[in-house]
Amino acid sequence: MPDSNITKKALAQTMKELMAKHPFSKISVGDICDACGMSRKSFYYHFRDKYDLVNWIFDTEFLQSIRPENYTAGWQLLADMCTYFYEEKEFYRCAMRIEGQNSFREYFCEAITPLISFFSKDVFDGVENADFYITFFSDAILMSLIRWLTEGVQIHPKEYLEQLREIAVRLARLTLEKLGGQ
Repeated sequence: MPDSNITKKALAQTMKELMAKHPFSKISVGDICDACGMSRKSFYYHFRDKYDLVNWIFDTEFLQSIRPENYTAGWQLLADMCTYFYEEKEFYRCAMRIEGQNSFREYFCEAITPLISFFSKDVFDGVENADFYITFFSDAILMSLIRWLTEGVQIHPKEYLEQLREIAVRLARLTLEKLGGQ
């Protein structure tokens, strides 16, 4: 298994390097293998395709390193996620632009939605239509993260999170005022 991880990490590093220079659509499995000095057989032993490799990078570098139970609030998890993306912004800017079936964006949404939902359940506990609010909140944060990444991470994660928190607080206040007035 250790050899397997060494091979996967080598392929992942090569993919990051290639994505920094070329559009994803122009990178073939053959290009990855040539740049890495491995055979296509080795690549396909570990990954289904280049999309699977990109997803594996996110999975191993971020998702496996976090433990939701270690967080008392979703904001800290979101802060750690944004810091990670900021450090890897070139790769994720390219990864978020991948389109089509099996795209990283699709995988990202599937992976992150449960985390956001987990932490937003407390906010909407006991509220009628809580599932709708949780889904809306999750979608809003996901789309905001995607825009932040695809536009080149124009602002620092701390500032981005402050703006995200500000809009969330304003929306929550407005919603509570409207609900309280009924």
